[in-house]
Amino acid sequence: MPRTDTPRLLAGLYALGAVLLLGQALWHYLVGDYARILLPALLAPLLLTAALMRLGQQETARLSAYLVLICGYLLVATSLPGEGRLALLWLGLPPVLTLLLLPLGPATLLNLTLAPIWLLLADGGLSLPLSLAYLALVIAAGLAPWGVRHQQALLLATDPRDEECAALKAAPLLERLESEVERADLLGQRLAVVVLHLPQLEMADEPYGGPARLALLGSFCGTVAEHSRDHDLLGRLDDADFWLVLPDTSESGALLVRQRIEEAAAGAMLDGSGGLEVRGGTCSHSPGSPFMALKRRLDATTRRLADG
Repeated sequence: MPRTDTPRLLAGLYALGAVLLLGQALWHYLVGDYARILLPALLAPLLLTAALMRLGQQETARLSAYLVLICGYLLVATSLPGEGRLALLWLGLPPVLTLLLLPLGPATLLNLTLAPIWLLLADGGLSLPLSLAYLALVIAAGLAPWGVRHQQALLLATDPRDEECAALKAAPLLERLESEVERADLLGQRLAVVVLHLPQLEMADEPYGGPARLALLGSFCGTVAEHSRDHDLLGRLDDADFWLVLPDTSESGALLVRQRIEEAAAGAMLDGSGGLEVRGGTCSHSPGSPFMALKRRLDATTRRLADG
């Protein structure tokens, strides 16, 4: 999940850039270079506007990134001509800034599209060594965000936990449940599963939006954790269907756990929607019966609860 402090951090960086531009304009004024005062003086308010927009909705956040990018492009375009060897330093700023502000695909496409413009501004021609250096910089700078995205995708694919709540995903849950069935048969222990359905979750996005959905899931998982043991396993089979695996527990014990969870959830107060409705059912493993027999009964109970 994205860090919640990222918008504030970026807004602060944009505001810092505006302050630096104002300082640059003041410096040009103090040294008498009046011809170069106008651009930083005009871009500073744009960066402040971008900082405020970054704190808004997702649409304004995207627009703020393009606004900052335009400001950076204008600064580079006015600084590249006549810089001599320093032009190489300015030439590296547009591709890096683009990759920092835009997604990898659009950033790479924009960098390649604007390459002739930056190369012409840098040395007045499209020399092969400078073109190769620019292309190498675009590729090298793009490797960092690509590596981060690849690592995040790998972690997401291998993480057994659900993205929205403190529960296992469906596949890891079934694997753990099968292991618990084998363990119960081997040790001669009991095994029960509580099936839980959240009807409110199916409509949580409509009146309240994503935050209400996450709050509902958090409240539910917290309630289950309070009324279950540390080694019990909560997994999410479907959007609103959960299984709570209770090792070394009889069906009557599972029924007691289910009742406690339902009562505690009904007493939990959610903003704008009152208590938390939980529909529950229980299934127990018959010693010596195959895992698929238990799974079929669990699937049937899940469908029955979902149908109301």
